[in-house]
Amino acid sequence: MARTPPIPPRPPCRLYLITPPAIPDLDAFARDLEAALDAGEVAALQIRLKEADDATVLAAVAALKPVAQARGVAVILNDRPDLAARSGCDGVHLGQSDASVAEARRLMGPEAMIGVTCHDSRELAMEAAEAGADYVAFGAFFPTATKATTHRPEPEVLTIWQETVEIPCVAIGGITAANAADLARAGADFVAVSAAVWSHPQGPGAAVAEIVAVLTVNP
Repeated sequence: MARTPPIPPRPPCRLYLITPPAIPDLDAFARDLEAALDAGEVAALQIRLKEADDATVLAAVAALKPVAQARGVAVILNDRPDLAARSGCDGVHLGQSDASVAEARRLMGPEAMIGVTCHDSRELAMEAAEAGADYVAFGAFFPTATKATTHRPEPEVLTIWQETVEIPCVAIGGITAANAADLARAGADFVAVSAAVWSHPQGPGAAVAEIVAVLTVNP
């Protein structure tokens, strides 16, 4: 009788960085980004500048994309698949009121990485997966000053998703080195972090090193 092959272990949870909501000094932030990315393994950088005009967003991508891509970090633009395609980003992250996955795919092509915010809803996540999203994001798991949030999912949503669906899930919202490991153990494939990195008292490099360390020790 043929033996059932063992189920391969789940890859360790990885860090997904998100920029601050505004970047007044691109040169200074590019140096901070270099320090962050050199301090530990980062899977992706989302450029998230919701209040900025198109020219400011494109300038940010032009300054930050080379820093990230030189280190093997995927560059994801928030909300705007048109600007993501125009500026050569690796992907786009869509909110529920943004373009559809199909429209983003049409604009960016088959190789682009497309993620979708799904708040606390497995139903929205399933719809995104069926539409062809490459990952879904649940949150905000904890209070956050980065953006206004109304949804507060339980970590169980990550566990259920991990057990039933193949595409990766991202945990977002108020994540720090103190709580990242709990979400990783619950089933997050990635933890998305913003303020805890850019506002760290010892700098972004120290923050990334701390978070990567807890994800490595507590897979």
